[in-house]
Amino acid sequence: MTDQNKNLVLRIVTALGLLPLVLLLIALGGVWFSLLIALVAGLCALELNQMAAAAPLGIPAAAPGAKARAGRLGAGALASALVAWAIPMLDRLPSQLSSWQPLSFRFLLAALVLFALVDALFFEPELPRAPLRVAAAVLAPLYTGLTLSALGLLRQLPNGAWWIVLALVVTWFNDTGGYFAGRFLGKHKLYPRVSPSKTWEGFLGGALASTLGAVLVNALFLRALSPVGAVLVGLGGSVLGPLGDLSESMLKRGFAAKDSGRMLPGHGGLLDRVDALLFVAPFVLFCARHS
Repeated sequence: MTDQNKNLVLRIVTALGLLPLVLLLIALGGVWFSLLIALVAGLCALELNQMAAAAPLGIPAAAPGAKARAGRLGAGALASALVAWAIPMLDRLPSQLSSWQPLSFRFLLAALVLFALVDALFFEPELPRAPLRVAAAVLAPLYTGLTLSALGLLRQLPNGAWWIVLALVVTWFNDTGGYFAGRFLGKHKLYPRVSPSKTWEGFLGGALASTLGAVLVNALFLRALSPVGAVLVGLGGSVLGPLGDLSESMLKRGFAAKDSGRMLPGHGGLLDRVDALLFVAPFVLFCARHS
């Protein structure tokens, strides 16, 4: 068995091991599901801060010979992860607490900006790295917490669990269809500057798979969409999913990182697994609210 096939088997085993827990928490909804997406957002934020802390400076990160340093997560990175965790939880606050100013999104973000600046001011020994350290701390909760909070808002809608399943199916079918179409048919590079392995054939295979997945979920479980609406959700996800994947690949290449982390065997980091969903989830929320 080749290394590529071994990695594929490992990816499948990891996904099948986590899937029952994810589906259970989706079914439970409420604070349990919010805690799940908050945990994912916080861990993804940590991974992004870790990549920034370890990125080489002084040479193009994607150049041959670029090596990551042994970066340490500072207090700013931990605060970044905490805010990323808090953003999805804000939607679960009781009404008497949601109006309390220190628990507002604006206050948390402003506090994070100031904290990250002070943290870099006193504890970053490499001055050229300070802007990168601050930028990563502020970007991470917006990139992970704000986008993933769309799933929590989806769960609160009528048929919310099935809307979430729709978002997941569109994302996963797109990823799987793109992988196999690119592997067996791929010849024309999609965007080699950022992701040399992606091809136009893989993109079209992913688009077909995500559209089919959306139509199946709509026909079997979710009748809130018309067949045409389901096709549009599948096609929209087929564009946004790869954009999310390419955006994270851009960050990794800029940070000279192969994976965002090592949390999930066969998948790399948690951010590697949800990068497409970060773009798809807000789109599905928009569709759900206007269906």
